[in-house]
Amino acid sequence: MSNFDRNAAPWSRGYARTGADVDQGLRAFMLGVYNHMSIGLALTGLFALGVNMLAVSGVPTQFQLGSHTYLTSFGAAIYTSPLRWVIMFAPLAFVLFFSFKINSMSASSARSLFYAYAAVMGVSLSSILLIYTGASVTRAFFITAASFGALSLYGYTTKRSLSAMGSFLMMGLFGLIIASLVNLFVQSSAFQFGLSILSVLIFAGLTAYDTQSIKQMYLESDGYEDATKKSINGALMLYLDFINIFMALVQLTGDRRS
Repeated sequence: MSNFDRNAAPWSRGYARTGADVDQGLRAFMLGVYNHMSIGLALTGLFALGVNMLAVSGVPTQFQLGSHTYLTSFGAAIYTSPLRWVIMFAPLAFVLFFSFKINSMSASSARSLFYAYAAVMGVSLSSILLIYTGASVTRAFFITAASFGALSLYGYTTKRSLSAMGSFLMMGLFGLIIASLVNLFVQSSAFQFGLSILSVLIFAGLTAYDTQSIKQMYLESDGYEDATKKSINGALMLYLDFINIFMALVQLTGDRRS
């Protein structure tokens, strides 16, 4: 991030950019985006593991979930009480707040809010470790990481405009959200299987599209503060793509605990 800071400061004073400056600055900007995203994913993983360790008991308790899983009182509170709905929808509230306030908050506040969001997402995702085996969750993570890396690289390097594809994918995303809300009440496993396949396809395309969009955001930015906020906003976009692909792959390929 220090390279990014040094590159941004002269431009905020109106210095002219050469082609080399733009290439070097763009690389530093994208590195900052991926750094923020990686820290966010690390926080999500750590909080998911930490909450799961606190929630699951190694000895039988009065709170039983499944045939071989026992919960502590903390686990029962966050997974079986009405509090679970708060935990489920808290990440959505964070994203909406971030989207509405990103332009008015400082870069440091935006960074802190993004990391807080990643931690809350970890608490929300900790429940998948109750449903699926650790090995299958790890496998889905590495498949997601490899796929995400290839798709993001394509979005960064391609000379073809992905705007038309992006418009189509956004329509698909809205349809996916509506269908997912419907399935909360229908609870159809076959419907969920289809939604998971669509999620992988839609967010795979969005990964390439968002990467190209973030690259274009940098080219339009001026000043350290605005460029830093765009870096964090870009990290959030790619973070969401990664998380949604990962969750869909877990649902498609994960081995359920007995």
